[in-house]
Formats: sequence, structure tokens, C-alpha cells
Amino acid sequence: MANNVLISASLSPTSTILSETILAIIETVNAVESVLIQRENFNKFSIYLERLTVVLRELSKLDVNNSDSLKNAIEILNREVKVAKRLALNCGNRNKVYLLLNCRRIVKHLKGITKKIRQALGLIPLASLDDSLVVSDEISKLCTNMLDAKYQITVVEEEILEKIESGIEEQNVDRSYANNLVMLIAEAVGISTEESELKREFEILKSEINNDELREDMAEAVQMEQMIALLFQSDIITTSEEIETKYLSKRYSLGRQPLEPLQSFYCPITMDIMVDPVETSSGQTFERSAIERWLADGKNHCPLTMIPLNKSLLRPNKTLRKSIEEWKDRNTMITIASMKPKIQSNEEQEVLYSLGKLQDICIERALHKEWIVTEDYLPILIGLLGAKNSKIRKHAEDILCILAKDNDDNKERIAKVDNAILFIVRSLIRKVEESKSALQLLLELSRSNVVRNLIGSVQGCILLLVTISRSDDTQAAKDANELLENLSFHDQNVIQMANANYFGPLLRLLSSGSESAKMMMAKTLSEIELTDRSKLSLFKDRAQDPLLQLLSHGDIEMKEVAVKALQNLSSIQQNGLQMIREGAVGKLFELLYCHRLSSTSLREQVLATIMHLAISTTSPEADQMQASIFESEEDIFKLFSLISLTGPNAQQSIIQTFIAMCQSSSGFEIRTTLRQISATRVLVQLCEIDNCTVRESALQLFYYLTEDGDDRTFLEHLGQRCIETLLSIVKTSNNAEEIASAMGVISNLPKDSQMTQWLLDAGALQVIYSCLSSGNADALHKKEVIENAAKALCRFTIPTNLELQMKVVEAGFMPLLVELLVHGTSLTKQNVAISLEQFSESSCVLSRPAKKQAGFFVCCLTSTATGCLVHSGLCTVESSFCLLEADAVRPLVKVLEDQHIGACEASLDALLTLIESDLLQKGTKVLAEANAIAPIIKLLGSASETLQEKALKAMERIFRLVEFKEQYGGSAQLLLVEITQRGSSHMKSLAAKTLAHLNVLPYQSSFL
Repeated sequence: MANNVLISASLSPTSTILSETILAIIETVNAVESVLIQRENFNKFSIYLERLTVVLRELSKLDVNNSDSLKNAIEILNREVKVAKRLALNCGNRNKVYLLLNCRRIVKHLKGITKKIRQALGLIPLASLDDSLVVSDEISKLCTNMLDAKYQITVVEEEILEKIESGIEEQNVDRSYANNLVMLIAEAVGISTEESELKREFEILKSEINNDELREDMAEAVQMEQMIALLFQSDIITTSEEIETKYLSKRYSLGRQPLEPLQSFYCPITMDIMVDPVETSSGQTFERSAIERWLADGKNHCPLTMIPLNKSLLRPNKTLRKSIEEWKDRNTMITIASMKPKIQSNEEQEVLYSLGKLQDICIERALHKEWIVTEDYLPILIGLLGAKNSKIRKHAEDILCILAKDNDDNKERIAKVDNAILFIVRSLIRKVEESKSALQLLLELSRSNVVRNLIGSVQGCILLLVTISRSDDTQAAKDANELLENLSFHDQNVIQMANANYFGPLLRLLSSGSESAKMMMAKTLSEIELTDRSKLSLFKDRAQDPLLQLLSHGDIEMKEVAVKALQNLSSIQQNGLQMIREGAVGKLFELLYCHRLSSTSLREQVLATIMHLAISTTSPEADQMQASIFESEEDIFKLFSLISLTGPNAQQSIIQTFIAMCQSSSGFEIRTTLRQISATRVLVQLCEIDNCTVRESALQLFYYLTEDGDDRTFLEHLGQRCIETLLSIVKTSNNAEEIASAMGVISNLPKDSQMTQWLLDAGALQVIYSCLSSGNADALHKKEVIENAAKALCRFTIPTNLELQMKVVEAGFMPLLVELLVHGTSLTKQNVAISLEQFSESSCVLSRPAKKQAGFFVCCLTSTATGCLVHSGLCTVESSFCLLEADAVRPLVKVLEDQHIGACEASLDALLTLIESDLLQKGTKVLAEANAIAPIIKLLGSASETLQEKALKAMERIFRLVEFKEQYGGSAQLLLVEITQRGSSHMKSLAAKTLAHLNVLPYQSSFL
């Protein structure tokens, strides 16, 4: 046995690389979780890696000959896993747009890595694995699956890349084409379409192009440059300074007079300037639509040369098309610049004619709007808003609206011109047509966060808009309401709306209008999408009073709209608390339990509203007022009993109500009552239903009830079937919160031997291992899953059951626990440390005495069986669970610095097992070498009395040793003196005794 231990302790080079590979795979799987682009492909790849981890772990347990083939396979695996990790990290950190443009290359890399890993697995000599057919079969299956692996980009990604390639091929310079591409890319990668956000993302893209690790050759570099050049033709992501510089540079080189078109620009058939010129098989060029119409009429010869034409050979004349576009752009630039004096003249007709021409140019192409702004037309147009002629004013407003549309920069430029917003607001009180144009312009400007605040600050603007919102003109009223809604994002505007009685007419009709008016107003409040501020404003204006009165109305439909309106408004916690204070809960319960209530939808809406009120009790304000929706245990019983009598929607609202109440200030009492009325029995049944939403909520409430409950209150409802159901959910669910709740219930199950056996029979150890190693949940809830799994493991590591501990170690948990000490959350570290402490308590019993060498060679040779530095005997992780052999000591020492008291205390408990009884001398030396003593001394000043006392007991023992009291006594002295002054009587005595070890106090001191 000793020889076997020694052989396993000295790892071969192949075993070392194997260990490195397993660690690299775990790190790669973790890295994959941060990848957002190509997520589906990386998830497929991650599954292969997880299966590979299992294979390699099993392989490491076998006594396999280290053949050259095996060494080569492991080296290739190690290399390719590291390449995969680098790719995953790259894809997790790089710009999203950059990754989309490179999606084909990413897929190509994944395919290549998968292929090489499969080939490496094929090098493993399966014949040498006869002792483990399971491993051999798993390798074969994995190779087969990886051979069939299919990674591909999405349809949307393919469409975007094809559009980019088409644009490059066609040399398309139309900015609208580039704009469309930019918007498609933004939607595909999930970034905001706000101009500022788009510009920021594409600026990052620019900076990343020079650091292109995915690029393999010059051809790919050229292709990427072409893509970037095409995308950066978009005016959405180009800065105004870049646009202005580029435009003015070109325009100043053109001269002042428009050029006549060349004869070649005209289509010989239509005699109009061509838009889409195509060359025929006769060598002549025509407008595409004209020649296609010519051929469609049965004329199969060239109109100019009479040569027979091949209908299928119509080739775009890109050179001519580009020349025509350049000629048009040149003349348009000159025209725009030359019209400024005419628009500023005193001749009204000339001004109107020029404004009409300018408007046509704006509409013709989006690029023209950019040129007009660059030519500084905005101050001129805004100046015309003060003109005497109403037609000129309206024309100027219309052009400004076109320029502002879909362009935040132009909106802000308009607003920055002196008195611009004031001029526009004044037009609201002018003639109808001009007022509508001004309203449209303000509405467009209000879509900019910057400008909307300037609009509301103009004196009288809000009042004018409220007046228009009540007018008979449907479209004007709609635009005014939309504009007011945009302005409501600013606090000052909301105050002005309230002062202008914006909600006044609605609330008056709701309180004292006719029955039909009340119905209409209540329905409006139930269906309208209100901002949070609007909901608060309505409650401030007492909108809840008439709605609560309508709960007693005789008409069911009236009750329904009233409850739905209250449901809408109570989604704000502040409103919910106000409803609780004003007795709304009693009215809702009264309506809920009314024997005449037959409407399923009304019952569901009442329960949804009660749920909102329950959620409001979780706010900090509710803690101060001790808010609750229950007055007695009977209320809790009556509501919970409805779960069995209602449908899924109602069940969901009831369960969420109790979840919220369990989190409130009265949560402990609620949980106690639920356990007393056997709520666990119902929840266990709901854990087995097919409705995922209700099942998830039931599990969450179940979890709350097991957290602080007496085992006896729910033990009778938990059987083997329930255990199997919980574990099945963890293994099969795709819902991370559900997995966390199910594992949380498992971690809180009674520490009953029968319960433990059921868990073992249902495969709990494998499930817990899976949760701890691969985090069987998404990134958001992965930590909670791991925390609960670590807690669940503690029941299997109790030192009173060595057989159970051995099963845990044989399942490969020990390296995983040590890793979690480094990377886990504080709560995970606490539970891991508890398990390690329980393992360590068994080490003294399991450590076997080292065999001593006998005979003449004792004097000449050093014994190979030197024994464990702490336990003196022969220790391994597998045989004695030794912390030292598991390399757990230093990670545990690191946890001593954790701010979480529980983690720190559990780690200290684990470390102190190394200095129990006869282990003091050797164990203290090990702790000193691991730099543990200084952190333990620091804990003498902990705010936790329990932690302080444990550290004190440890130091009293350690300072019995001369070597260590001389080395560390000085740093502990002041803290010990402070305990003698402020600690409990027991701790004072112990601190004084410790000081006596340090020769600071005599043993006869009064402190003792």
C-alpha cells in the first residue's frame, strides 16, 4: 500500500499535462460563459469540453501505460484547449460589431479546434483501456459526436455579410445603404440604436482593427478594410466634424457654376439622364428600364445599331453610373451653396420658390440633408420663423422637421440656435396649418434627450400643449399627447403638467362623470402605458379613491376595469404602500372571497393586484411602517387555500404574493404560519406539474420555507419521490432560478440518515458535482447554484460517517473544493471550508503509520516513507482526506482575509484541525509555513465575538511553543491586552493566560 501511495504521489510528465489540461478545460468553459456573439456555437463546443473533462478525469484514475501515442494525444489536447480558451476570451472581450464581421472566421476556428481535439482523442490507445470499457466507450462516442459537430452562423449574420459583400462589389456609395447596414448590425448584436451609442461602438471597432488576432492572411485584412470603409460611409456613425471637413474640402474644389451633363449621360431611348445605365451585347448603353421595356415589346435588335440583342446580357455600366452620380452630386452642392442669398432676400416669392427647391433637395437624398446643415442653413431657416409671411414660416418649419428627423445631432444643432425653441413654440398659437407644422417639429425634436428639456423650459409651452391635447383635432391632440409624454421624462416638466392639470379632466370624469364616462376613464387607466412618474402623479392626485369605490359597483365589467387600473398603478411600490395604508387590501380580499364572484379574469386581476401590494412590502419604507397585507393567520390560510382552486395565472400570483411577504419585515411569522398549515405538502405537489412558471415559483417559496424551519414541520411531506423530483429538476431544467431554488431546497433538507440515503440512491452526488464543476445555470444565477450545491454537499462529509466521506472523495470532489476556495463566492467558500473541516477531522484516524526501514541500510539510506508533515503517518487525499496533501492549506489561509464572517470562521475551523491535541507542534509549523499565523492574530480584533474567541483559543495553544511565541508574540500583544480589558470574563481569563505565555503577565496576575 505504501509503495502505491508513493508512486501516485510522484506524477509522471503525462499526468502533469493531463492535470493542466483538465484545469485549462474548466477555465475555457468559464470563459465561454462570457461570450455573447456566437453563443450557440460556443455552447455546443462547451458541451464537448465538459464531456472531455469527464473522460480525462476518469483516464487519470487508470493505470495506463505512458506510450508515445498517449503522450502525443494529451499534448495536442492541452495545446488545443489553450487555443480554445484564448478564442473564447477574445470573443468575450472584443467589440460586438468586430465579432459579427468575423463570425465566419470564428466558426472556422471552432471547427478546426474541434477537429484537432477529435484527432487527438483518436490517438489514445483504447486497447490499453480494457480495464475500463466505460472510458473507452465514452471516448468513442465523443469522437463520433465531434465528427458530426456542426457550427454555423445565423441567418441574420449571413444576410448582413452578404449585404456588405454586395455593397463592396457594387461600390455602393449611397449612405442610406450604409445606414441600413449599421442598424441591422446594431439589432443583430444587441446594441442601442441611439446615435451616440452607435458612434461609441464603431469607434471602439476602429481601434480594434489593428489588433486582429483572428485574421490569418493579407486577403482577409483587405476584406476587413473594405468592410470598414463601407460601414463608415454611414452618417449615423460619422462625427459631424468629419462630415463637415470632407464636404467642405470637396465643395471648395468644384467652382461656382453647375456643369451641363455629358451626352453620354442621356439614354438614347428616353433622352433622359440615366439612373441605372446598362450595356447591351451590341456595346451600346441604355437606361435599364427603357431597354427592358424595348425588349419586352418584342424588339430584339439594338435601337442604335440594329444588331440583334441577347436579352440575358445586360451588364451594369458601373463606371458611367458613378460618373453620373458624381456629376449630380457636384451640381447639387453648387446649387445648395448658391441658393443662400436668394433665401435671405427681401423678395417673398423668390424666398418661397427657393425654399420649395431646398425642400425637394432634402427629400431627394438623405446625404443632401447633411450638405444643407454643413452649409450652415439652420440659423437662416430659424431666422425665417420670425418672418411676417406665414407661408415662409411654415415652409421653414417643414424643412427643419425633415432635417431633424432621425438625426439627434441635427436636433441638438437646431435647439442650440438662439431663440430657436421659442420661435417654434410661438408658432403653436398661430394659424392651424402653421401650428400643426410647429407641433410636428417640436415632436421630432423631443425625441432627443437633450432637446426635450429645452422645450419644456419655454414659458407657457406645457400649458399650450395641454390645451392642444384636449382639442377636437384628433391628430393634433394625439401629437400633443405624445409630445407631453416625451417631455414627462424631465421632473420639471412633470411638475408643469400637474400645474396645468394634465390629468385633471380624466380624474374628474372618473369621480363624478356618467357611468359610461367612468367606464371609459377607468379603462384608459387600465390599458395606457404610463411612466412611473405618471403613476406617482396620478396617486398624488388621488386617482385611487374613485377606483376603490368602483370595487363595490354592481356591474362586473366595471369592477374588472377598476381592478385592472389599480393593478396598473400599484406596480409602483410607493403606490402599493399607499393603498395598504388606505385599507385597499380589505376591499380586495372582500371582492376575492365574494361568493357571487364568478369571473375568472376578475379573480386573476384581484390576485395580481394583491401580489403588487405584497411586493411593495419589501421596500425599505415598508420596513419602517411594518406594512403587511395580512391581519391574522386566518388571512394567510384563506389565501393560500385558493392555490388548489384556481388556474395557473392565479396560482402564480398567489405564490408570488407569499414569496414577497416572506421577504418582508414580517417574513419570519409568514414562513412559520405557512409551515404550520402544511403549505409544504401543496408546494411538493406543485413541483411535479408541467407549468414551468408556477413550478418555478412554487420551488422558490418551498426554498424559503426550508431555510429557517423546524425539520418536524415538513419532514412528513418529504419522501423519496420528492427527492427524485428535485434532483430531476436540477438535471433537466433550463431555468437557472429554478435550478438554484431546487438545489437550495436540497441543501436545507433535514440531516436525517433516511433522507441522506434517498439522496444517494437518486444520484445526488453526481448532480452536486455537476453543479459545482460546470455551474449548471447561466451567469446571472450560477453563483447561487454553486453556493447551494456546496451547502448540500456538507451533509455527505460529516466525520461520523467515513464510508460516506470516502464516496465523496472517490467522486473527485476534493480538487474541486480546493478550486472553489479560490474562485467561489464568500458563501461558497464558507460551505466548502465546512466540508474540508469535516474531512480533516477524520485524517488522524485514517493516516497510516509510516513503515520504518530495518537492517544495515538504515544508516546509509534515507527512508522513502517520511510520513505526513502534520499526521506523521502516510497520507493521501484519497486515503486520509489530508488537507496538506490536497493543497488546501494556503487557499484556506487566504479565506481568513474574507470580509464574510461565516467564510472566515469556517476556514479557521478547518485550519485549527491541524493543531488539535498531539498535532500542535507539527501543525503549527505547517500553519507558519503557509503564513496563517499572522491572519489568525489579526482575527483577535474581529467584530465577531465567536471568531475572536476561536482565534484566541488557537493562539493560546500556539504560544505554548517557544519558537512561535518569540516570532509572533509581539504582534499579538496589544490585541490580547485589549481583550483582557473589554472581553467577556471567560475571554479575559484566556487572554491573560496567553499573555502569561508571552511573559507579559505572571501566572499569578489578577487577570487570571
